[in-house]
Amino acid sequence: MLDIVASIAREAGEQIMRLYERRDYSTYEKPDESPVTSADIAASELIIERLRQEFPDIPVLSEESEHENFQQRRQWQRYFLIDPIDGTQEFISRSGDFAVNIALVEHNQPTLGVIFWPAGNSLYAARKGEGASKTTASGSEPIRVRAMSDPQNDPIVIAISRRQARGPVLKRIQTQRELQPLPAGSCSLKACFIAEGKADCFLRLGPTGEWDTAAAEVIVSEAGGSLVNENFEPITYNKTVSLLNPNFMVLGDPRVNWEQVFIARPPRFR
Repeated sequence: MLDIVASIAREAGEQIMRLYERRDYSTYEKPDESPVTSADIAASELIIERLRQEFPDIPVLSEESEHENFQQRRQWQRYFLIDPIDGTQEFISRSGDFAVNIALVEHNQPTLGVIFWPAGNSLYAARKGEGASKTTASGSEPIRVRAMSDPQNDPIVIAISRRQARGPVLKRIQTQRELQPLPAGSCSLKACFIAEGKADCFLRLGPTGEWDTAAAEVIVSEAGGSLVNENFEPITYNKTVSLLNPNFMVLGDPRVNWEQVFIARPPRFR
C-alpha cells in the first residue's frame, strides 16, 4: 500500500508542477477566506480517483472535496485523508514550498503517511512500526530526527513560517537557549525537515485541518519525534464534528525537555 500511495502522490505532484510552471491555474477564496486554486481541485480529483481505483473499500476524505457528515464518517474504521496542496499560499506566492499529503487513518490514528514535495523532488514516507524514509533522485534512505550532542543546552533549530508573524510563536518560547530560525513553507514540509534532522521543532498557531497533520504525524513519529497539541497531548482524528486541529507542535529529539522550551496552554474544546 505504501508504494501505491507514494506513486499516487508523485503523479499528483507532477500534475501540480505542470500547472505551476505554466501558471495554468485560477485562484479563488473559500468561505473561510483561505485561498484555493484550480490546481488544488484538480489534484484532489486525481488522488481520489486513483485511491478509489486501488482501494475501493476505503473511504477518502479530502480537504477540497465535499465532507461526509459526522454521523456517517464516525463509522469509518479506516479512511484516506488527503491535502492535495498543503501550502496553497506558498503555491500562489511561487516559493515552491508546498506538498502533497496522503495519510491512512485507522481507528482514529494515522498509520501510513506520504508527503511529496514536487519542487524539491523529494518524497517522505512512513508506515507505523516500519520507520520513515526520504526518496530523491539519488535514491531512498532512512531518516531520523537530529540527535543533539547536549539535549538540554544545544542551540535549537526552529522551523518557522515565512508568511506568519513570528511574534506570537516567539512569545510561547520560555527557554534561554539559543534559537536558530529555519524559514520554511507548508506545515507538512516543516514537519519533514524535523523528521530528517534539518530542524528540531515547529509550533503552529492558528487554524489547520486534520489533513495538515495526519501524514506528517506518522513520518515524524517513525523518525523518532512527535506531533502533539499545545498542551503536549496527542492530536485526534475524526472524533468530533469539526475537522479542525488545535494549535500543535512538532518536536524532534525526545531527550529534550520540550516542556521547558514551550509554554503550554490549557486544552481548548473543538
